Amino acid sequence: MTDRGSISRRAAAVQPSATLAITNRANELRGQGRPVIGFGAGEPDFATPPEIVDAAIKAADDPRAHRYSPAAGLPELREAIAAKTLRDSNLAVDTSQIIVTNGGKHAVYQTCQTLIDPGDEVLLPSPYWVTYPEAIALAGGVTVPVPTDESTNFTVTVDQLEAACTERTKMLIFVSPSNPTGSVYTEEQVAAVGQWAAERGIWVMTDEIYEHLVYGGTRFSSMPVVVPEMADRCVVVNGVAKTYAMTGWRVGWMIAPEEAAKGASRIQSHLSSNVNNVAQMAALAAVSGPLDSVEMMREAFDRRRRTMVDMLRAIDGVTCQEPGGAFYAFPNFEALLSRPIAGRTPASTMDLASLFLDEANVAMVPGEAFGAPGYARFSFALSDDDLAEGLSRIQSLVADG
Repeated sequence: MTDRGSISRRAAAVQPSATLAITNRANELRGQGRPVIGFGAGEPDFATPPEIVDAAIKAADDPRAHRYSPAAGLPELREAIAAKTLRDSNLAVDTSQIIVTNGGKHAVYQTCQTLIDPGDEVLLPSPYWVTYPEAIALAGGVTVPVPTDESTNFTVTVDQLEAACTERTKMLIFVSPSNPTGSVYTEEQVAAVGQWAAERGIWVMTDEIYEHLVYGGTRFSSMPVVVPEMADRCVVVNGVAKTYAMTGWRVGWMIAPEEAAKGASRIQSHLSSNVNNVAQMAALAAVSGPLDSVEMMREAFDRRRRTMVDMLRAIDGVTCQEPGGAFYAFPNFEALLSRPIAGRTPASTMDLASLFLDEANVAMVPGEAFGAPGYARFSFALSDDDLAEGLSRIQSLVADG
């Protein structure tokens, strides 16, 4: 018999975002006067560039922005996204393939809703971003984690994918640069994975939100460019949040083959209609403009990245791969587990995160949130001073035992 007083099983099964929970907890403690330094936020600490803000102010004064607009996005923004994609990725797409969404997260959710039926399996290399399994589950799909580790710089191999693939496999989620590890696949690795997916006839959703945030000699490669035969079974997810410091503006997009794009547009017409028009005009200014501000932010992230890796490696027992992209380091804290620290013995990185917050006023996201116990995600999207102070606190706490 139906329990009419309860929420749906679907809603009850959704897990809260661990990254947002950590950020909210850190903010709550700051509000109580504690000097918390948070490494949890997945957003740039810079202001949105002024020319983008100016475009939004102008749009807010235009009556055309006060009305409904096409559910798939403003035509001029879709044209600009097509031009930006050709400029940045060398991928030629038609505006009919582009759906403007309420942030990249919405694009991920909508891709799953468009492609996945109940029981379909989705290959998900781990560590993974916390939202992917929830989006898969909300579409009725089954997440099949494909574990990676430091030995391959957290990149998945074709042999691993082949071993995890079954007759029910419908899609692979592919992310480079990666959240949470910062790993970037080489062009050769992208080609190998893409060719395998093409031969298998499965869909790939490739999340390219960190495309401009790569460092050193690392280069970003877009799968449908490297493997053109994947273009008719590949959905590209992207947005303005990370590149242009616009996380709160909530503008993303998906680029899909025509049938999938039409399906996604139908879903969006009932789910949300158009994305906020003022935010769309800000995004238009962002993707149409120069990348000068982006380069300034990238240089700052690169500097902080090197500082963070050096300071994490200086902690006795901690190892840390050097991230090639995004703005996260993903250190291995296994050597700190079951070891007395400040009178406590953490049994997991969940315990360690609680200990760091209580004893050092430092917030990190434990690896359990990303399907990787023993690790933790540290964002270097915070000021140089806070970054150094927060890691110094952890160094001192661990050294004191």
